[in-house]
Amino acid sequence: MTTLLKSATIIDTSSPFHNQTKDILIIDGTISKIDDNISTEDGYQTVELNDLHVSTGWFDTSVSLGEPGYEERETIKHGLNVAAQSGFTAVAVNPNTQPITENKAAIEFLINKANGFATDLFPIGALTQKSEGVEMAELFDMQQSGAIAFGDYKKPIANDNLLKIALLYAQNFNGLVMSFPKNKAIAGEGVANEGVNSTILGLKGIPSLAEEIQVARDLFLLEYTGGKLHIPTISTAKSVNLIKEAKEKGLDITCSVSIHNLFLTDDELHGFDARKKVNPPLRTKEDTAALIEGVKNGIIDIITTDHNPIDIEYKKVEFSTAKDGTIGFESAFGALNTILDLETIQRSLSITPKQRFGIEFNGIQENSKANLSLFSTKDEYTFSEKDVLSTSKNSIFFDKTLKGKVYGSYNNNQLILANHA
Repeated sequence: MTTLLKSATIIDTSSPFHNQTKDILIIDGTISKIDDNISTEDGYQTVELNDLHVSTGWFDTSVSLGEPGYEERETIKHGLNVAAQSGFTAVAVNPNTQPITENKAAIEFLINKANGFATDLFPIGALTQKSEGVEMAELFDMQQSGAIAFGDYKKPIANDNLLKIALLYAQNFNGLVMSFPKNKAIAGEGVANEGVNSTILGLKGIPSLAEEIQVARDLFLLEYTGGKLHIPTISTAKSVNLIKEAKEKGLDITCSVSIHNLFLTDDELHGFDARKKVNPPLRTKEDTAALIEGVKNGIIDIITTDHNPIDIEYKKVEFSTAKDGTIGFESAFGALNTILDLETIQRSLSITPKQRFGIEFNGIQENSKANLSLFSTKDEYTFSEKDVLSTSKNSIFFDKTLKGKVYGSYNNNQLILANHA
């Protein structure tokens, strides 16, 4: 298949064509030519779109798809198609399925099920058996089968010694350990950020300390053991500072932040809308400002949608009893484009996550594999249910003003365009 992208502004800091508007000719999945004007010939699939931008393909490091076990929330097939239409050429899938992704067979099931799609799927294996935090899972076997990291999704490792052993053991095969930053004893039964808003609304609070004390513990353990640690979805200013200090010490540490924790604050809670209930919770304006600055200066390495479809019967209930989680594919770029520059978005959604998780990075240059996200930076719009492609509709971004829309993606010799493109 031959595809010609006309007048595409290239966003790739690793490319000699960065910030230049060029035609891109792709033949059988490989970028054949990049030039000012490439003539269209018979048989070309030509893409000519308003304000077309292309970036190296985006990689989302925290995605939940439901299958196996929760197919009513999202199947692998449909989820990967939504990801592709939303600009993502790769996703790392969390082990919060039924059964839990805790062994070689479960890893191979996911990889085989995702074969042939435009968006690549990379499994994250559970760190502990059944994600119960008691016994370590079969990490080496899972890595041999294709797992790219190990963590218990949204479940902190309370046992200090277990995390210490995991960090030591994983060094034998260069494994990446993930540790969710939450101290359950301090968080208690909290459902929202502990602060002025939770007090006014009568909601049980989760203090920032519940996250920060866990981050501090994890960093102490990492300093003792060595190894590679990734802390997903931090949400507080103090966490940013703790990770900054650890990096200055030379520890092999990375972290991510969810888009909604960059974009929204706990002021959103005043409608008791359970779609705004997420884990970690929305924090304060001061936290959001610190997180955005942390992304800009590279202390926060990775941005994720933390895409987590939840059935309506678990969201259309009282706030305190609703399940945590929001979908995030469709709103990702529009939200980020309102608060960050394109180079920072590319670094945090493409370059750094691929480096950290050991995924092949393909720059935008001739003779390189075409792995591209296609989007427009213009046009503000109010995000609504008509913009949602996911099976579940639990978006935290409804009624928010976003800027820029995704046209789709190109990967694995497949062009996937969004319905509105």
